[in-house]
Amino acid sequence: MSKIEDLVDALETKINTILHQQEVLQQTNAKLSEQLEQKQQEVIKYQDDIASWSDKYDTLKMANSMLGSDENKRDTKLKINTLIRDIDHCIAQLAE
Repeated sequence: MSKIEDLVDALETKINTILHQQEVLQQTNAKLSEQLEQKQQEVIKYQDDIASWSDKYDTLKMANSMLGSDENKRDTKLKINTLIRDIDHCIAQLAE
């Protein structure tokens, strides 16, 4: 009879240990999920920053080419020509 009691006690101890480990793992999982959410928000913020800086860079390139920089003159001329065509198209539609 004591052998069965020993087995039950050992089993109960193992179950308690497993339950404790499960609780610890759940807490760790919750912390990691929270950290993941924070990192994802940081990534979104950095992507927005990159897009903003990219727009600023493109604007600066265009301004430099208008000031006489030879590097981006072709791109700026193409953009200006496109804008002029769009304006001409709008004027033509208004005239109709």
